[in-house]
Amino acid sequence: MPRETHQWTLLIAGWFIALVATLGALFIGEVMGQMPCTLCWYQRIAMFPLVVILGVGAFRGDMDTWRYALPLSSVGLVIAAYHFLQYAGLLPAPIVPCSASGPSCSGAGMLIMGIPIPYLSTAAFAGITLLLLPLARKQS
Repeated sequence: MPRETHQWTLLIAGWFIALVATLGALFIGEVMGQMPCTLCWYQRIAMFPLVVILGVGAFRGDMDTWRYALPLSSVGLVIAAYHFLQYAGLLPAPIVPCSASGPSCSGAGMLIMGIPIPYLSTAAFAGITLLLLPLARKQS
């Protein structure tokens, strides 16, 4: 496979993950009527622009798209990992983002295919970040 085709495939794969994650978040919020918790909002802020950035980059064949997308996916990954660790009970939190007084993603209704939303978000950001890293290495 030619180098440019491989790089383009990485961009498309990252775009697809971002698209599925964004559509999933919109489905949960708009169709299921579930409000996101504070950490979920921050993750959405990082994920939603990735659909546009990676989509336009792949459409234009711009292999420098990683310069814009990688920082965004990395920040999202840090927030998602923090949320993952809180949800799993491995990290005690002084601030409880998923509480009874506000929106919570810790309820039984907040599972997609039996998987908690914080786990799916972490997997999505990790996938996008891992797909963009080879582009950064090849062009640095």
